[in-house]
Amino acid sequence: MLYLDNSATTKIEDEVFESMLPFLKEEYGNPSSKYYSQATNSHKAVETARKNIANLLGASTKEIIFTSGSTEANNMIIKGVSDYYSNKGNHIITSVAEHASVLETCRYLESRGSDISYLSVDKYGRIDLEELKSSIKPTTILVSIIWGNNEVGSLNDIKEIAELCKSKNVFFHTDATQVIGKVDINLEEYPGISFLSCSAHKFHGPKGVGSVFIRKDQYDILTPITPLFHGGGQESNIRSGTLAVHNIVGMGKAADLAKEKMPTNILQLKDIENYLVEILKNKFKNTVVFNNDTTNKIPGIINVQFKGINNEVLLKQLAPVIAASTGSACSSSKPSHVLDAIGLSLEEIRNTVRFSLSPNISKEDLNIFREL
Repeated sequence: MLYLDNSATTKIEDEVFESMLPFLKEEYGNPSSKYYSQATNSHKAVETARKNIANLLGASTKEIIFTSGSTEANNMIIKGVSDYYSNKGNHIITSVAEHASVLETCRYLESRGSDISYLSVDKYGRIDLEELKSSIKPTTILVSIIWGNNEVGSLNDIKEIAELCKSKNVFFHTDATQVIGKVDINLEEYPGISFLSCSAHKFHGPKGVGSVFIRKDQYDILTPITPLFHGGGQESNIRSGTLAVHNIVGMGKAADLAKEKMPTNILQLKDIENYLVEILKNKFKNTVVFNNDTTNKIPGIINVQFKGINNEVLLKQLAPVIAASTGSACSSSKPSHVLDAIGLSLEEIRNTVRFSLSPNISKEDLNIFREL
């Protein structure tokens, strides 16, 4: 089967899997313990992974906090900022095209009295900087805007958004889950980014582990937030709980490989994306309409309508040979809120399929579309 649902999750790399095994079998010590080798070896492995992730993001090791994934990271930041800075304001700005873990967190806070502004998006899912600028007010404490959209792949102008937030003295959080390993990021060049979320299983690491970047100040102190989990004080007292060392080691190895292979992977993703688009255009002609932009996007995400064909029926028919999806795996039971936000009708949404590629796919693999 040809797997084309890499925006939902990716296959774990062999080297990543192998790096995890010792910490499931022999080196099973708790990294928070001391004095004996199994514990100290686990601690060293965690810190090596932290260094690899920091290197991938252009951050310092102290600024990387481990989580169970991006959903937890998004909840941690939005709820943590809302609570800790409640004496300064209760206004949060996000967009209508965010991941469900951001939108549902904001809706929860809204039900508890927070003031939430939901920015509109253009036909490709990008916010308008002027609307953001006009939405900021004295009570605004946080802006949370996705870096790259998980359904249509469009990249927001994160540098401009970050600079605006910094100039207004407002915290800026970005969900960067989909762009890690596919967009070169150096957080030293984005001083306005206060927080960033990512998840290992989107760049060929294991499920169940992610991290959040929390910017430190000139005194080497992390931006304070209220912890989501209270307990033993692990992860700089921001995320308590025994660390999943095997998963963290896997994420660190995946980050190291993503950094090493990024230039080649980006070129490969762009090449096979263009190849598949041409096949679809030639094969299906006027019956296909592409919802995604062709530039300024995450390489490897194709969002396409097959006119008059229900997407669930199509995907079930393709399932024996091709794995794809209708959109976000986290909102699979509902029509896409992202496609609704960019102006598609319900019928157009129900005709839409997302193909998300991997650099491990070849053009020869994609020739299966010629036989459909």
